[in-house]
Amino acid sequence: MTEVAAIVAPLVTALLGDPPPVRIAFWDGSAIGPDESENLGTLHVRSPDALRRILWSPNELGLGRAYVTGDLDFDGDLCAVIETVRDVTSDAGRLGWSAVPAALTAVRQLGRLGLPLPRPPEEARLQGWRHSLRRDARAVGHHYEIGNDFYRIVLGPSMTYSCARFVDDGTDLTSAQAAKHELVCRKLGLAERPGGRLLDVGCGWGSMAIHAATHHEVSVVGITISPAQADLARQRVEEAGVADRVEIRVQDYRELGGEKFAAISSIGMSEHVGAKRLAQYYQALHDALLPQGRLLNHAISSVGGSRLGRTSFIGRYVFPDGELIDVGESVLAMERVGFEVRDVESLREHYARTLRGWSANLDAGWDDAVRLVGEARARIWRLYIAGSIVGFTDGGVNVHQVLGVAPTADGASGMPPTRRSWDP
Repeated sequence: MTEVAAIVAPLVTALLGDPPPVRIAFWDGSAIGPDESENLGTLHVRSPDALRRILWSPNELGLGRAYVTGDLDFDGDLCAVIETVRDVTSDAGRLGWSAVPAALTAVRQLGRLGLPLPRPPEEARLQGWRHSLRRDARAVGHHYEIGNDFYRIVLGPSMTYSCARFVDDGTDLTSAQAAKHELVCRKLGLAERPGGRLLDVGCGWGSMAIHAATHHEVSVVGITISPAQADLARQRVEEAGVADRVEIRVQDYRELGGEKFAAISSIGMSEHVGAKRLAQYYQALHDALLPQGRLLNHAISSVGGSRLGRTSFIGRYVFPDGELIDVGESVLAMERVGFEVRDVESLREHYARTLRGWSANLDAGWDDAVRLVGEARARIWRLYIAGSIVGFTDGGVNVHQVLGVAPTADGASGMPPTRRSWDP
């Protein structure tokens, strides 16, 4: 009987070159590529269904589906494997329909030719107008309604799902998240205007709201469209002893009405807004600010912007309908609705380090994570975090804090003369 490795070798060459940069082992025990001692690790093809998925989706979605179902696995440094496979496939344009003939031949010879396999149930299936209120709620629910206990494992005690700020090499993840919250508070000038109201858009589990109410003399309204987040946020607010100063609502930013605030923080939320609604988003937040009020928008960005499309793994499994806006476009959108942009800061390297912390948390709590959300969902998160580490490390994606102020009619901004007060 012909070994699987010999049958699949033309497909491996079409995708990864000859020789492949990683060792690939197949379900019959055969293998192709360098010895394990010479490379990054081993990519395990555990079922011919992996090839069938690649045949019908010859892109990262097919590979992602195979990994989620366990038909494709690895050992070794997953980040290094992702980076290497990405480089060899993108440089030569190998991952795509050009690989279909080799995939078709391999699947036919293995006797597994057939219609597309069912999609894993963890894949998002959204309906309705993109970025409508109803569809946005479903998109957010797909990501956040998988259980607060799972997020406790990944995020740790801070329960903060955004880039932390590591002030030195010895800073742990929890302290780094607190440092990020304090930086946001200082940029917003909360200490300069005690007694004001802060709006935290996309408040998550309430960490920013709790920090602001605890360390600064402000009252906070936190809004989220995730009921599960809101329930735990309210509980955490009570436990922190700030229930008299923090209100958590299940509310969309488009439903604010005529309320006014002295400052607004939006941390890791605007990725869900979409380029076509960016002007509406910033207009709504500008309208909600008092004169000299400040907005701090903290968001992942990419040069030229990118929509997490239907053939992307993250778009299907992690952030359906997500869009990364070029920071320049975000600045322009803010200015067009009346904001004066006063500061732009990149925290890219901080996000790579944050993600490594989340990855370590997930690995340490793997058995509990699988028990809570199932192995497929846990594998989605492992792959998503590893891919994100690669992106923030090499600069494929970035994260920026953009600070804007709503000046008075005569141009008074209320801004400090220097950034000195922002440093702890």
